[in-house]
Amino acid sequence: MESFDFYTKNRITHYIKHRKGETKLGEALEFIPSFEDLESSEARYVIFGIPEDIGVRGNFGQPGTSKAWSAFLNSFCNIQVNEYNDPKNCMILGEINCSSFTKASLATYTKFELGEIVQQIDAQVTMVVEKIVRSGKTPVIIGGGHNNAYGNIKGTSQALERPIHVLNIDAHTDLRETDYRHSGNGFKYAKEEKLLDRYAMVGIHKNYTPQYIFDEMNKDKHIKYTFLDDYLHLTTIEKLIKFKKATDFVRNNFGLEIDCDSIKNFDSSAMTPSGFNVNEIRSFIKLSKKQEVLYLHLCEASPEKNAMIGKALSYFVSDFIREEK
Repeated sequence: MESFDFYTKNRITHYIKHRKGETKLGEALEFIPSFEDLESSEARYVIFGIPEDIGVRGNFGQPGTSKAWSAFLNSFCNIQVNEYNDPKNCMILGEINCSSFTKASLATYTKFELGEIVQQIDAQVTMVVEKIVRSGKTPVIIGGGHNNAYGNIKGTSQALERPIHVLNIDAHTDLRETDYRHSGNGFKYAKEEKLLDRYAMVGIHKNYTPQYIFDEMNKDKHIKYTFLDDYLHLTTIEKLIKFKKATDFVRNNFGLEIDCDSIKNFDSSAMTPSGFNVNEIRSFIKLSKKQEVLYLHLCEASPEKNAMIGKALSYFVSDFIREEK
């Protein structure tokens, strides 16, 4: 695939901070040169990046999500290899090469032209996710806007040859009108194309959901949502119990979408002063792991001014891929 860059050890060397007597994850990870090599790999989790912010800009959001993949690698590659972090459990596959898409987006003049570019990215994401899932492995997708949820859903659905369920931790529903593709309507497109069956949203904001979306959601028995307000005064245990109800709705078999707009004071395309904290997101991920999670997608992070964002993304991924003893 011309638009996918397969990584080698040399590609990530500059991220690794070497120290005598220690082994960092980036020093021990496996790399493969093609999709055909996926099935022969021991790795259960396949990590790749989508360094773009075109869907975000098409949805009038703040650019910067294209930087999340690099920020993640800067932290993830320096995780210590020890009895809790097994490098054989995962691989860094590479990234979708978004340079030509970005160049084209900077020369566009309308939101509809941006939408056409997003559709081209959709096709690439769909193909990569489908290949990973068909190989019997779990994709972990980093970076870019939430427009990429559509490709995640379509690729997984095509690989499994059935519609899938999705649980989305998000401040927004991303069920906006399907007039053109952008970061705010990936789930609506997936619904209309019958790729998405049950859809659970956790933590949406009343202030940023239009009435027409509430009207549509309230008519659909395959959609369930809870507000951030529903979690504000709960204890940690009560929050986890409430979250478990969302996983039950999606039949404990789902793609897990985490939009960083849902996290309080987290640099993202739509940063919020009110949201979940990082440790709550980590707890939700760990609870999700008790079910069958088809893929993990971390999106909308915009780390340009905050080095801690990449570290937080690294914690989310290490929690997800770690095999608890």
